[in-house]
Amino acid sequence: MSITTLIPIKRAGCHDLTDHNISVEAVPGPRLYFQRAMKSAPSSLQSRETTYDVRMPAWKRALDLGLILLTLPLSLPLAASIVILIRVVSAGPVLFRQERVGHLGRRFMCLKFRTMALGAETAKHQEHLRQLIDSNAPMVKLDAHGDARIIPFGLWLRSSGLDELPQLINVLRGEMSLVGPRPCTAYEFDHFLPWQRERFNTLPGLTGLWQVSGKNRTTFAEMIAMDASYARTKTLWLDLAIMVKTPPVMVGQVWSAWKKKALLHTARPRRTVPGYGRA
Repeated sequence: MSITTLIPIKRAGCHDLTDHNISVEAVPGPRLYFQRAMKSAPSSLQSRETTYDVRMPAWKRALDLGLILLTLPLSLPLAASIVILIRVVSAGPVLFRQERVGHLGRRFMCLKFRTMALGAETAKHQEHLRQLIDSNAPMVKLDAHGDARIIPFGLWLRSSGLDELPQLINVLRGEMSLVGPRPCTAYEFDHFLPWQRERFNTLPGLTGLWQVSGKNRTTFAEMIAMDASYARTKTLWLDLAIMVKTPPVMVGQVWSAWKKKALLHTARPRRTVPGYGRA
């Protein structure tokens, strides 16, 4: 692939790219270069060249492995309890496997605890994602207003993030990190614009900047901006700060899910038995 003109990513960040309708393209190799579209780019960005190192820093891998080993006495019994729970309330496999897009667009099999009934259709979920990508609406989950596909206790596993506990295996494999952008599906990836794929310049994570900065109250564009910002500026201290913020966010999500379920329950029409009711 021939390179004609390159953008200085450190000086012209993600917001500069989007403001000027600049597309991005990966060049094979240990470093990633971004090539801009010459037709719409301003002259101020012409004839500048730099590189953007997308290799994972050693401290990130060390942090992931160290924290996983440190929390094993807690995570293993918790995972075993969830396995037993799913076995009791729903027939079928305990784990849900789905292809996701990771670092630099590499595909991997992402693991989760199964929280939906076996054979649940996915077309509705894909359409919901497409609408979120194409709109400026908050990224509210499809199950926010109830979802018949979810198994008993599945809502609590999903709202607390405990359904993602098996992704620690993905972290051990080097496919994910504890901190990073949410791993997206292949059909979601296909709808991304080229410049939006800057978020794949780092490993996806169990928690991340977007997850602790509003999450479902933010739009798709805001999520991409936060993910791209993290990919460019990740540091040890930023990862630690995100981890510290994650537990309170998880508690808030569970509380919000409980309130929504209570509202849905009170909104349902009550059955009346013939012969009873009004006087």
